[in-house]
Amino acid sequence: MNKQKKRLIYVEDNDSISMLVKYKLSKEGFEVEALSDGEHAFEIIQDQLPDIVILDLMLPIKDGLTILKEIKGNPVTSNIPVIMLTTHAEEDIILKCFEAGASDYITKPFSTPVLLARINKILN
Repeated sequence: MNKQKKRLIYVEDNDSISMLVKYKLSKEGFEVEALSDGEHAFEIIQDQLPDIVILDLMLPIKDGLTILKEIKGNPVTSNIPVIMLTTHAEEDIILKCFEAGASDYITKPFSTPVLLARINKILN
């Protein structure tokens, strides 16, 4: 049986975290594209229509909350699940992300097995 790889876009400006997540998720069978800033993130997401997006909040050029609102505000991308993965643990920021349509919110530091479990739960 030919199982198609799930496509994931990860937007993270910290290269070491980005490389680790990309490596771990690729080993689990995901096709991962990592972006290092928010400048063209929405355009790439709209063009590629991944199965899921993981977004950091604090990004150069355009922040993750703005990108989340763009994804959820566009009929072409509004059904793509988005996990926020960020250092911000403030309740008001978490609530803003959920109100804007985030599927999940994970704070750093994080466990990659827990991230993988949450991705799989959302996708299944």
